[in-house]
Amino acid sequence: MAVKIRLTKIGRHKDPFYRVVAADSRYARDGRIIEQIGYFDPDKGVENAVIDEELALKWLGLGAQPSDTVKAIFNRKGLLKKAAESKK
Repeated sequence: MAVKIRLTKIGRHKDPFYRVVAADSRYARDGRIIEQIGYFDPDKGVENAVIDEELALKWLGLGAQPSDTVKAIFNRKGLLKKAAESKK
């Protein structure tokens, strides 16, 4: 099972709001998820994204691959650096 950390849309048309989730890569964008890690409102910006660091580091440690957008959010929050340090 290939796990991806990605966004799933829960907002309306022209009013997006996203959850950051760990999901099997074979399922649809808004399909089954394994665990919710946080949420992101693009209107408020990346700085206001709420991410559970403990869960994010757990999934990164287990080998989950973040999508490009989630990777950018994690990078701004400093989670990728923490994950790299914990692997050492």
